Amino acid sequence: MQGLKKSEQKPSQDLEQRFVKYYKKYPNDSLKVLLGFYKGQYHKFLISCFFFLIKHSPALFSSLLIANVINGVLAGGEMARYAIMANVGIWIGLLTIHLPANYLYMKYRARVTRQTEAALRGALVRKLQELSIPYHTQAQSGRLQSKIIRDVEAIETLSSQLFINMMNITMNMVIMVGITAAKNRTILLFFVLVAPIASLTIVAFRKKISRENRAFRVEMENTSAKVMEMVEMVPVTRAHALEEVERERMAKQLEETAERGYRLDMVQANFGAVGWVVFQVFQALCLGFTGYLALKGRIQVGDITFYQTGFTTVVNQFTALINLLPVLTKGLESVKSVGEVLSCDDVEHNEGKEELTSLTGEYEFRNVSFSYPDTDEDVLKELSMRVKPGETVAIVGGSGSGKTTMLNLLIGFMLPKEGQLLVDGKDISEINLKTYRRFLSVVPQMPLLFTGTLRDNIVYGMEDVTEEHLQKAVKAANLADMVSKLPQGLDTMLEEHGANLSGGQRQRIAIARAIIRDPQVILLDEATSALDVISEKEIQEALQSLQKDRTTFIVAHRLSTVKNADRIAVLSAGKIVEEGSYTELMEKKGIFYHMESLQVSLA
Repeated sequence: MQGLKKSEQKPSQDLEQRFVKYYKKYPNDSLKVLLGFYKGQYHKFLISCFFFLIKHSPALFSSLLIANVINGVLAGGEMARYAIMANVGIWIGLLTIHLPANYLYMKYRARVTRQTEAALRGALVRKLQELSIPYHTQAQSGRLQSKIIRDVEAIETLSSQLFINMMNITMNMVIMVGITAAKNRTILLFFVLVAPIASLTIVAFRKKISRENRAFRVEMENTSAKVMEMVEMVPVTRAHALEEVERERMAKQLEETAERGYRLDMVQANFGAVGWVVFQVFQALCLGFTGYLALKGRIQVGDITFYQTGFTTVVNQFTALINLLPVLTKGLESVKSVGEVLSCDDVEHNEGKEELTSLTGEYEFRNVSFSYPDTDEDVLKELSMRVKPGETVAIVGGSGSGKTTMLNLLIGFMLPKEGQLLVDGKDISEINLKTYRRFLSVVPQMPLLFTGTLRDNIVYGMEDVTEEHLQKAVKAANLADMVSKLPQGLDTMLEEHGANLSGGQRQRIAIARAIIRDPQVILLDEATSALDVISEKEIQEALQSLQKDRTTFIVAHRLSTVKNADRIAVLSAGKIVEEGSYTELMEKKGIFYHMESLQVSLA
């Protein structure tokens, strides 16, 4: 099969917009959403169906050719020789076009379905990048992974079944019924009796299959999420000898999933068995009926073969139609599942907002209050603070005091519910946050690394970084000794999440990633928490050099790391209760003094 041409690939953004358009228009009708999603692609499916008909023509017309030969032989004479030669020649002629027709059929079918499958996954990935941080905090990553992999695969299968197999079934039915109608309308009436039986079978099982499919899909998402949690918890589980507890917990979940899958399998099996028995009974009756007509001389003897095969074709098409129901139900449920993500409005809207081309790093909190969606209690309460460009401000306080929330507001992950956060005198809600974040570097408490080289992890997202610039960042982050000891230096591959590195090494890489961006604003969230005392001192010196003429926010629990901050803001219950330099706060002997004294005594 030929590869997909770039000119024929639609951007995932266009597909996403089309999908969302029809999902919002028909929120309760997944079939209409799917049909609208493929709008403009129908002609390719029709072309594929045309070549499918040609490729299957030897099997489709074989019963008629066989019947013609039998009838010719029974007639005898010159008619027999002509019937044999003509019908065998036609059969061989149909076989010669099977291979090219099969190639063209697969070419058009695979091009549309695979192209759309990739684009739909791309649309989901793009949407996940746009959804808000609170959305990702609440959504389990395993569920999102299931939507990208399992649900998109189910939609691709649905598309093939709906646009290809459904059309093929229709064409086979039309051709076989058309030939039967031309030869004998009495037998046609017998064929037509199958339709209401099939319809009743479909109606009887449709709702139950749909309900079981939905329940199984939700259960699979739960299992996917819990499996990811289990994998991430392996070090904790092993450290506390809780392997058996974890096995029992997962065994219970897997049993529930298996039970839900078993119920779905049984419904589908009963559905298929009932349909098969009903159609086989009619097939036996067809044999008896056509045999009786031949005995009475109303049809030719050879036609028994054609009608029996024809009825088998009709039965198989109805059976295929019924067997499509579970696939269609599963696929339509997946359309709804994917639509939940693509149509979600919990996104960061930057369109039409002011784009920043520079940043001095002046900030002002004006009576800022913030609460999370699942609670009415304010995490920040009328908080006010002004930060001058180039100033280093440390934010300290106990757990739940609002430090992380304040940091997330500064990054723009969340916006104030009340009050204003001004950046260079501009309300952050009116700024294009993508352009704003280009001037930021964030070092999180838990460094996030991906599978790739050490070099790739440091220069992540940056192009044309010179080796000199990279080496300066490595040195500043106290990584030089570590890099020199690695087998391939900066080109050493890191394992998943940097599992082959220590916590301190991972933190240094995160710091190097921040340094190399040469930011205007630096946000450090416990950036030295994973370092030993010696490394911490060296990193602090590197960060002080980096912080020169740059606005810096430091969230810290280890109060010794904030001694050199220009200002320290002490948070308690969402409010700034103390503010000043390290020396001023220690002389004041207030909350900060007692926090520092407690840490010193416990050190």
